[in-house]
Amino acid sequence: MTRSTDVQTALNEYWTQRSVPYDEYQQRPDRKDLDLAAWKQVFADALGTAPLDVLDVGTGSGYVACTVAELGHRVTGIDLADGMLGRARRHADAMTTPPTFLRGDAVAPDFPANSFDAVVNRYVTWTLREPDTALANWLRLLRPGGTLAVVDSTWFARGLHEGASDQFKSFYDEDVRQALPLAESTTIEPFVDRIRAAGFVDVEAVALTRLHELDLEYGVAPNHEVLTQYLIRGTRP
Repeated sequence: MTRSTDVQTALNEYWTQRSVPYDEYQQRPDRKDLDLAAWKQVFADALGTAPLDVLDVGTGSGYVACTVAELGHRVTGIDLADGMLGRARRHADAMTTPPTFLRGDAVAPDFPANSFDAVVNRYVTWTLREPDTALANWLRLLRPGGTLAVVDSTWFARGLHEGASDQFKSFYDEDVRQALPLAESTTIEPFVDRIRAAGFVDVEAVALTRLHELDLEYGVAPNHEVLTQYLIRGTRP
């Protein structure tokens, strides 16, 4: 049986190696402003306008954390991939009211209970080891009435290694694949079901049609295909 530490080490190393091209792709000048406007709308709709204490788990290069901070929220972003944190801090240095970026585990964030009004992430749940543990911890971190807002899709419905790069397959090997129960979901429902099972209420998945339109018009990253992305939102009772 693969230990969770071994799995997480592989994930950390992969995303550190990918941090520069991943971040640069998100900053593509041909669609940068359109993307930012679309993502601001996604999280404005999810979180509302009143300033909140927000935790971005698995923040990566900080795209969502910075976007949410620009909406006026007080944001903390955590990640275990040091390369990604380096990119996130570069973006924060250019902001007037930046997020705080810390090294931390998305599955087990090290904060007291009831610390945040919202927990957010993007493209994280598919690659979570122990997603049920993670969701239970996110629920614990939220104040009553707090919001969970995550974005993901069925990226690997045909199999985790189908069409993948050699670099991806070397880190997301068979042991890692077996440790990621949501990675090969064929619909968004398993994500929704686990969020409900964790104790969140009023859970719904909303298709992000504007992002889909932008992907159709401008294309997507190598080894990816145009898929519908979903915002899954839930509330702590």
